[in-house]
Amino acid sequence: MASILICTHPITGHINPALVIARKLAQSGHTVRFYTGAKFKAKIGAAGAQYVPMTRAYDYDDANLTLAFPERAKLASLNQIKFDFKHVFIEQIVGETEDLRDLFKTWKPDVVLSDPAFTGAMVLYQKGEIPLWAVFNISVLGLPSKDVPPFGLGMMPDYSLIGKLKNQMLSFIATNVIFRDVNAFLYEHLAKVGLPPQPFAPMFSPMLYLQPTVAAFEYPRTDLPDSVHFIGPLLPELKGNFQTPAWWDDIVNTSKPVALVTQGTVATQFDELIAPTLQALANEDVLVVATADPAALKLPVPSNVRMEKFIPFDQLMPHVDVMITNGGYGGVTFALAQGVPVICAGNTEDKPEVGNRAAYTGVGINLKTNRPTPEQVRNAVKTILSDGRYKANAEQMKAEFAKQDAAVEAVALIEKLVATRQPVLNLKAVNWKTLTESRI
Repeated sequence: MASILICTHPITGHINPALVIARKLAQSGHTVRFYTGAKFKAKIGAAGAQYVPMTRAYDYDDANLTLAFPERAKLASLNQIKFDFKHVFIEQIVGETEDLRDLFKTWKPDVVLSDPAFTGAMVLYQKGEIPLWAVFNISVLGLPSKDVPPFGLGMMPDYSLIGKLKNQMLSFIATNVIFRDVNAFLYEHLAKVGLPPQPFAPMFSPMLYLQPTVAAFEYPRTDLPDSVHFIGPLLPELKGNFQTPAWWDDIVNTSKPVALVTQGTVATQFDELIAPTLQALANEDVLVVATADPAALKLPVPSNVRMEKFIPFDQLMPHVDVMITNGGYGGVTFALAQGVPVICAGNTEDKPEVGNRAAYTGVGINLKTNRPTPEQVRNAVKTILSDGRYKANAEQMKAEFAKQDAAVEAVALIEKLVATRQPVLNLKAVNWKTLTESRI
């Protein structure tokens, strides 16, 4: 059996998929330790792993990033994304590296598995202090490619010759103009840990890279690295006793379409998406479920709205016809796993890229704003409910998801890495043409 260290930033969207892998590793008899924020200690223990605290790195609360990073609230869109790259992620490089070195004085894992923003593991791998390093992604595939625009710009791919030339130009502009300050910030912090400059990009391991989706939800690429494995979605196991609210039968037994609106775990300002959705659908012949606290919302609740602070998606989603979301990768993935088409409205973090994948694959609509008007929401909902292609494509994506068991595949690949101590390469070519042509 192997000893495995999992490292993530203290962010719910990073933790949840990692817990799926941790649980399956522990069930398979491996020793698992998990380095992240103290907020998640109980969940880590419940998954069968041992919690390792963040001591020198910043252990912030992702439920209140404004409190943790006050300057962030003054920014929006691309400027906020750049702030996150610098201060939420890159700035932790020294603390993460020192924390891992302290841990390795008394315990040395066989392999380190980290999220794609965790720079500490990358530093120690490049310096030869950890021989085996794997990455599990927590969002869409953001690795550089000649076939797609640079990650973070929220642009659709163009596969024409002109489009590929444009990608080259955008990559240059992204590195040297748009994200110039981010790269300078990275170079400064890499120097602190003794590494030479390297362009800012998601952490990538040439030994093993786990992409938690299927190829059908991604942009086609001709230059996909061999260490990338599409393992299917890492869906959280939602356990516990859920007390159904008094209105639950309304949703279960209705003949009307059900629209779910959810704001996610980081961008939680109700006036951005939930409030305009309630206003947009107040007079429509639909039932609306909003995952929000009515007291915190401080708005009149229309008669066709049912509201609860938390509802397990595995119980709710089978009754949903369309999900309106700020575009969090986990929520979108969960909806598609149930064949539910999505309306994405988000332009912070990775949300522009997630929304574009939904639009590109035909499983949803991307409103390209985190503050849609009621009219935008209303028109999008009507389009989804009236055009059967969205539902059909979402059902196709559900079928693709069901072909794979992400936790089982992740464990098998990690075990192979430990056993061979060589890069685990995916030599099966993806038939992008077939996947694209299957969309309606």
